[in-house]
Amino acid sequence: MSDTVVGVSPEAGAERMARGVARPSLWALVREDYAAHGRDWTKPGFRAIAVYRFGVWRMGVRPKLLRAPLSLLYRALFRRVRNRYGIELPYSAVVGRRVVIEHQSGIVVHGSAVIGDACILRQGVTLGNRTMDRPFDAPVLGRGVNVGAGATILGAVRVGDGAAIGANAVVLCDVPAGATAVGVPARIVERSGAGSEGAR
Repeated sequence: MSDTVVGVSPEAGAERMARGVARPSLWALVREDYAAHGRDWTKPGFRAIAVYRFGVWRMGVRPKLLRAPLSLLYRALFRRVRNRYGIELPYSAVVGRRVVIEHQSGIVVHGSAVIGDACILRQGVTLGNRTMDRPFDAPVLGRGVNVGAGATILGAVRVGDGAAIGANAVVLCDVPAGATAVGVPARIVERSGAGSEGAR
């Protein structure tokens, strides 16, 4: 894994890196993540996000020569988290504040994915691209999205704020804000304040 943003186009990568400049400090973000994970530093989810935060932060270190040892450390930590806990969260993804990875194992996040503030991911979740001919297409999760265990969200799908994705659902189309999506392929079964809906 080089210092070039992987899994995204050069233009998108530059935008993502620029967005990180105005964010709170590394330690402020890690403290928020620590609190969001129940103040338990041993949780694999917290460790995975802490390594992600470090990976993003070290990209701002200049010159590149000074960044080199930090990049070596990041690569080692990334691989340890991936291989030991089964959580693959590359630094090129965009992850909001207070995101919680509830359980470990089988979690894969595409390098172009966007995860909004206060989202929850559980074991077995995949946020990935749908076809090999569109490698940069990846899901965008709004704020407060709750993703159930084993759920898969593929392609340039947008999941609105406060939506819920049921366990083992396969999401291939957009999910409105406040909606619940279940099934294979996923269908909308409920929206906040709108009662139940039939399958789409």
